[in-house]
Amino acid sequence: MNKPLSWIPTLYVGESLPFAAVMLMSLVLYQEMGLTDTQITLYTGWMGLPWVIKPLWSPIVDGIRTKRWWILTMQLLIGAALALLAFTLPTALWLQCSLALFMLIAFSSATHDICADGFYILALDNKEQELYVGLRNTFYRIGMVLGQGGLVMLAGLLQAEQLTTFNHQFSVGFSIPLSWSITFLAFAALMVVLAAYHWRALPKPSSDSTKDKKLSVLDDFAMTLKVFFSKPYLLTALLFILLFRLPEGLLTKIVPLFLKRTIEEGGLALSDVQYGFVYGTLGVIGLLGGGIVGGWLVSKYGLRKMLWPLVLAITLPDIVYVWLSFTQTQSMPLIAACVFIEQVGYGLGFTAYTLYLVSFSHGERSTSVFSFCTAFQYLGGVMLPGMVSGWLSDQIGGYQPFFIAVMGFCLVTFAVTALVHLPEEGK
Repeated sequence: MNKPLSWIPTLYVGESLPFAAVMLMSLVLYQEMGLTDTQITLYTGWMGLPWVIKPLWSPIVDGIRTKRWWILTMQLLIGAALALLAFTLPTALWLQCSLALFMLIAFSSATHDICADGFYILALDNKEQELYVGLRNTFYRIGMVLGQGGLVMLAGLLQAEQLTTFNHQFSVGFSIPLSWSITFLAFAALMVVLAAYHWRALPKPSSDSTKDKKLSVLDDFAMTLKVFFSKPYLLTALLFILLFRLPEGLLTKIVPLFLKRTIEEGGLALSDVQYGFVYGTLGVIGLLGGGIVGGWLVSKYGLRKMLWPLVLAITLPDIVYVWLSFTQTQSMPLIAACVFIEQVGYGLGFTAYTLYLVSFSHGERSTSVFSFCTAFQYLGGVMLPGMVSGWLSDQIGGYQPFFIAVMGFCLVTFAVTALVHLPEEGK
């Protein structure tokens, strides 16, 4: 029962699902509940804070109880929060309650990330870690497909006036709040089922213990800071880490809203089912495929040789949204092809970015330094651009000028790439 194949897939599905709820499903929910793009991006942008600051409390988590205990507890807590969210959506205080509950889910999910990744290292030897890394990444993406694809499609199906099943039609037509309540209740049940399964399936490695651990949070944090800020070429590295993903950070929040908004509002008017399939399913598959191909290219030719081709891959395909915003095509194959191409490019370029973070983190306290790198990249590449993207779009006149501006911000990516210092291959 405790073989790696029995728990790695479900553990990483359980890791990605809450992230999908907080950062992606919430966008569609708030758009359908009537919020503006400025409000949506600001509110959901703040929800990314736990992933930025999680290095601050990871030593505390490491020193209190086992990682297995934290995983089970966080999955149950996330399930409870999702259930509460479901019951509050039809009420007058739905916005305040949902923001508070999404933030609780975000902190619980970030804590789960810390423990799941640590547990993976403790429960497997080095050879097994290398063997199953592709499996864990694949199932993380499957969780994203299930969250922003399948569950969003479920909410859309529940809102449909007519459903056809086995050649029989029947009426559903739930209201928007009720359809999302049912969806989040199903989501909550799934998290509870995962927790119950992991209670049996997760092994109990002897190394997963707080025995003989001394909680020295300040010392640990201070030492990591010292190592991080003693790195060579720190200024150009920080610029690269913070700004490389700026165009994608601006797109991440706006593209789902653009796909969902009506034609009159400048969008493409996709239904939840169409959005869940195009962006939540095909898009994630494209992202995963791009990552796999990018990893193969770097392993074959090296990061130094492949850096600029992969930088072009993550930036130039963004122009598909300029075309979509001007044409507002209603052709689903064309929309799906554009989203797929852009996400493949994102996956290719993100591979180069991730491998740079890994190489920068090599040396003393590499794991802790890498956690700092991921915090900075999330701050500059996701949270801050995402928070202002809706305001920027509204201020400059809508989706068309916004997507043109994003293409201009690609020059920032080119600039920080030109400045960054790459380590010698193999070091």
